[in-house]
Amino acid sequence: MWLYNNKEFDYTEEQLKPYQGFVYCITEVSTGMKYIGKKFFWAKKRRIVKGKKKGYLAESDWKQYYGSNVTIKEKVEQNPDDYRREILRLCATKGECSYFEAKLQFENNVLIRDDYYNGIINCRINQTSVAHLREKK
Repeated sequence: MWLYNNKEFDYTEEQLKPYQGFVYCITEVSTGMKYIGKKFFWAKKRRIVKGKKKGYLAESDWKQYYGSNVTIKEKVEQNPDDYRREILRLCATKGECSYFEAKLQFENNVLIRDDYYNGIINCRINQTSVAHLREKK
């Protein structure tokens, strides 16, 4: 289960349409260790129609997702109930997801603190992908 604003996040596919993804924090309850990352709601899929490959967008595996960190994935298999998954921010674009993931990782000093599993901050964001966030004058 994902939490958003301390409530269970149970949106329908229709309610998710305005969003591309979210920035999240996974917390290992027993140790307090955390991981900040991003996940997209939609994934490109392919199917064959009349002998040709056609691309389409489908809902991703976000409901079952526990991050890309290998250590967390191994630990979750052993004890999934020890993890709290929290959505920190819903994002309208992939660029917005990348921007706020990096922003929160830097603000929380995830690379230099001992209570985070994050081992890298990887981002490449251009100005146009977050232009809708700019303050209007």
